[in-house]
Amino acid sequence: MGRRPVFRILSALVAALGVAAMTAPPASAGSSGPGGFDLDSADIPALQARMASGRLTAVSLTRAYLQRIRAVDPWVNAVLALNPTALAQAAASDVRHRTGRVRGPLDGIPVLVKDNVDTRDQRTTAGSRALRSRPAADATLITRLREGGAVILGKANLSEWANFRAEKPTSGWSGVGGQTHNPYVLDHNPCGSSAGSAAGVAASLAQVAIGSETDGSIVCPAGMTGTVGHKPSLGLVSRTGVVPISAEQDTAGPIARHVVDVALTLSVLQGRDPSDPATALYPSTQPTDYAKLLRPGALRGARIGLWRLPVLGPETDAVISRAKDSLVKAGAEVVELTLPYQDRLQDLEFPALLTEFHRDIDAYLAKRPSGPRNLADLIAYNRADPLERTCFAGQELFERALAAPGPDDPGYRAGRAELSDLARRSLDETLAKYQLDAIASPTNPPAWKTDCATGDNDVIPSSTPAAVAGYPDVTVPAGFVGPLPVGISFMGARWSDGRMLALAADFERVAPARVPPSYLHELPSGPVSGS
Repeated sequence: MGRRPVFRILSALVAALGVAAMTAPPASAGSSGPGGFDLDSADIPALQARMASGRLTAVSLTRAYLQRIRAVDPWVNAVLALNPTALAQAAASDVRHRTGRVRGPLDGIPVLVKDNVDTRDQRTTAGSRALRSRPAADATLITRLREGGAVILGKANLSEWANFRAEKPTSGWSGVGGQTHNPYVLDHNPCGSSAGSAAGVAASLAQVAIGSETDGSIVCPAGMTGTVGHKPSLGLVSRTGVVPISAEQDTAGPIARHVVDVALTLSVLQGRDPSDPATALYPSTQPTDYAKLLRPGALRGARIGLWRLPVLGPETDAVISRAKDSLVKAGAEVVELTLPYQDRLQDLEFPALLTEFHRDIDAYLAKRPSGPRNLADLIAYNRADPLERTCFAGQELFERALAAPGPDDPGYRAGRAELSDLARRSLDETLAKYQLDAIASPTNPPAWKTDCATGDNDVIPSSTPAAVAGYPDVTVPAGFVGPLPVGISFMGARWSDGRMLALAADFERVAPARVPPSYLHELPSGPVSGS
């Protein structure tokens, strides 16, 4: 919805023919912005400085991103639908800039939004053909973006139902949007479920994108696409109007090419919301401007615990070894360690999520003006729609969630209590034992090849402790295995989001690893080496 017909037809043809049929690399489109600056490298402070001096308008910036979407997105397939009011939003921002009524650092900045976040002027589908309708109102975070003057550029593709439908899903695929590709190697996966948000930012299709995470769905796509992703503390950003999996773990957060852009976006998104009980715990002492915390030297004297996770492979471990060297050179003390209780967390998490998904998706669907009313309706729809079975062939998680114990079941309640307690203890006890400022770990292995027949190859345990505990997790590019990015994550105590962003920003400064994607059709032949 909102795309021009030719663009929609071209996207469909590319998806139908597959990556191998592509004949021209989209890198030829370049990433030049109006006035000749580079879209890929420009951060929000630089863009606002240009706007303040009159060298840039929000309309020209929005047009540049729309033009790049039309040139590049047929290869990446990150953008599900463009917002037909984007240029009007930008024009209103330009009036505010000319009349001295700028609303803040996001005023006039184009933002993509994952299509599980409610927007009153566009459909919100969670990637499912069963949900092709408009919600009644904006999500709270969309209201905050609009109040901050951001230009809602459009909706980003995602793993359908945030990867909570099939036992062996293919990340980045949805019945509505098809398959999103990794901009670095197009036949490889962007990870999920915020696949379009991360791939779109990596390909410079927006300045910032909004993702959401239950366990790994912000940080893994960001890590695999060479971008910065922030999974906030639970309760920092409202979830009202975000299609749920679990109220105990879900949160939304920003993805961008620069830590400062993530920090500025979080400053706009955060805050209490009477409709989201988790935000009642939001501390009044939280910073109002996270960007002010991003000072050089944050790593000097910091104590960082390094959780290496050799299960992610020797190439990933080599990247993390170089990241450790960078941390030490920046003045940090690095202590290698292993987090406790991880096997038990893996045993407990999935059964809890089944119960919570059934409870929370039924409550969400009941508030939609039209469409399926509950999980049973979704299951029936998928059985009747052959297009919904083309890649996510099954819906085993839906079926298991329908049959799961209810939220008042004593077994569920005991399991969730133990799960949450152990996740918090895994981080709290480790932070206290070693007197740490943060725990660092590899965010992801190099991306796997996308294959609907086999599904994901995603044994990635690094996101689980912070996701289940409700603690912050910030990933920043750390290096490459061949042409594929690897990220490093910084996790800390609840509400330490500002400190994690400051450490990530200093790492970005002392060990800049990101380079723009090259849109290879496939991996080059020969041995793969890290960098």
